[in-house]
Amino acid sequence: MRRLRRYARVARVLGVVSLGLGMAGMFGLLERLGLNSTMDRRQRWSQFFMTRLSSALPFRVTVVGEIPATPMLWVSNHVSWTDIALLGQLTPLSFLSKAEVRGWPVAGWLAAKAGSLFIRRGAGDIQVIREQMTRHLQQPLPLLMFPEGTTTDGCSVRTFHGRLLSAAIDSRVPLQPVAIRYLRNGEVDAIAPFIGNDDLLSHLLRLFSHEQSDVEIHLLEPIASQAQERAVLAFRAQEAIRRVVSAPVTQTDPLPERVGAMI
Repeated sequence: MRRLRRYARVARVLGVVSLGLGMAGMFGLLERLGLNSTMDRRQRWSQFFMTRLSSALPFRVTVVGEIPATPMLWVSNHVSWTDIALLGQLTPLSFLSKAEVRGWPVAGWLAAKAGSLFIRRGAGDIQVIREQMTRHLQQPLPLLMFPEGTTTDGCSVRTFHGRLLSAAIDSRVPLQPVAIRYLRNGEVDAIAPFIGNDDLLSHLLRLFSHEQSDVEIHLLEPIASQAQERAVLAFRAQEAIRRVVSAPVTQTDPLPERVGAMI
């Protein structure tokens, strides 16, 4: 019975992915007809999809802090592919992803149709993507990136790469630091991280083999970018997020009032 329940939960996630494929197919058809959707519309549809995907995942989510009323460059620590769904449900967002994601079956196509920006490591296109990010933020539309450049085990925060934070300076928008923390039985969750040689299906089966766990999403104090050096911005955002991620789980953090809890 437990195994049947686990596969039923995975099937629910795959059903939501099928919904996303249908939405992406609609956008593709509109493109072929010369009826391109605006980016803000794509972001709203992406939020609709992320909300349904998040509800199919085995997490109890608590949001701490204020969702910004104006577009910002969001920067977050990165633990798992589920970060994207959990953060993407909060507000209409676009994501900065590594170029390899674009070639992934299903997920890459969905990301492209949702308006993600893609960057190739070491390919010399930093300036190009910086300009794309700046134009995106100037529209003005929010954008989220993971400055660590990779996922972690959720226990610590890697060094933030600051080169692309120049887009916030160029477009004169603040940074919105976000700390995401996965917890299980009063400790940092060792099951949720998507690292190493993990594959998506194995990760899903592992998640659904256990009971629901908790996710805290901390929307921290925005950081003004005007007249700042990108290295300073990166360090300030990294330290703000590190303080949350490294705090004892039982500690009551002096953060803004809880604004929502979603299952």
